[in-house]
Amino acid sequence: MSSSPLSILLIGGSGFLSGTLARRAVAQGHHVWAVTRGQRDLPDGVIGITADRHDRDAFQQAVAGAGMEWDLTVDCIGYDPVDAKQDIAVFRDLTPHFVFVSTDFVFDPAHRTFPQPEESDHYLTNNTYGAKKRRCELEILNGDTGGMAWTILRPCHIYGPGSLLGCLPLHSRDQDLIARLKAGEPLRLVGGGHFLQQPILARDLSDLILSFHGNEQTCGEIFCAAGPDIIESVEYYRIIARILDAPEPTIEEIPVSRHLTEQPQSVSFVCHRIYSLDKLESTGVSVPSTPVEQGLREHVESLL
Repeated sequence: MSSSPLSILLIGGSGFLSGTLARRAVAQGHHVWAVTRGQRDLPDGVIGITADRHDRDAFQQAVAGAGMEWDLTVDCIGYDPVDAKQDIAVFRDLTPHFVFVSTDFVFDPAHRTFPQPEESDHYLTNNTYGAKKRRCELEILNGDTGGMAWTILRPCHIYGPGSLLGCLPLHSRDQDLIARLKAGEPLRLVGGGHFLQQPILARDLSDLILSFHGNEQTCGEIFCAAGPDIIESVEYYRIIARILDAPEPTIEEIPVSRHLTEQPQSVSFVCHRIYSLDKLESTGVSVPSTPVEQGLREHVESLL
């Protein structure tokens, strides 16, 4: 990470990850702009640029109207290939380093390895969230980015203050989870919650993104991003119960095959999601390090 203040532009800035990233950047002394639709307040210290990215001309005009070139630009909300094309067209001459936040859902669950490396011959090709993110990646990989260096990041389950708790169907981002656990209600988890994953704290993910700037080893590279702890999904819920001093949750198992028949779009949730951090560590960036119990305590306390 640069020791002097950076000028940073976020596509998004009022959501969960983007808001956390904005606050971390401001706290580190950087100058931060954010392009949003202006429907929610931005964190203190962030300069707003109001535009809907789906209005392509208005978006480009609003960004150009800021009269800025940014040291680092991060797209937190790109979901469709046209968004990635827009990023290249608008920012290739306005920033030396562009970061696209993708997802670990790009991988085809039927062909995952453990741990899953960044390189794979098997990606989703349907019309799901993960498949669209992969097509965004391909636009950046194959596009004419000129002198703009890029980094693509694939985080797994992101948690922390600013979001709801829950990492697995049927209790994913469950607004009633704390009340359920306190009341001793059983949890209905696909596969009994025995899928492995590595939740990443939003603060750690934000610091990782900010540390990409000025690091040539991250340019033109794709990284999986995960927390330091590998746990069964059911343990995630047990940790929360312990933090609440609630009874250990009773788990009612939902058969995977039945759930996928009813909810085929959930296929990326019902698999092991574990990664090596070796590639990240080799670059010298800020590797996520917050233990999941510590991070979940912060998350739970933020909701109480």
